[in-house]
Amino acid sequence: MAKRQSRKKKTEPASMSMIDPRFRSIYLSFYKESYYTPTTLDLKTKELVAIAASAVAKCTGCLEGHIKKGLEIGLTKDEISDALVVAVGVAAAGVVDMSDRAAIKLDLHHFED
Repeated sequence: MAKRQSRKKKTEPASMSMIDPRFRSIYLSFYKESYYTPTTLDLKTKELVAIAASAVAKCTGCLEGHIKKGLEIGLTKDEISDALVVAVGVAAAGVVDMSDRAAIKLDLHHFED
């Protein structure tokens, strides 16, 4: 009879598992200080900023976490949608800016009258 190979189920590594614990600690301290310490922005506003920033940064885990946290602290679907719409606008503006810079560098004038 053939021997059965034991297959260990692969698990996903934990977030930041490749970051030296010393630097992970520095990051987490900064995050907690900047996020949870009272400032002129209330927590809901910070969460909306975090949602938009996560989307523009293309950080799926960040986006999911901040939407979940936002819902937990009382953000509405409309508020989350508005933050995402702002992110779409910023991301689109980034593409426009890049194409403008390329046009200048390459001296392109495709649709100018």
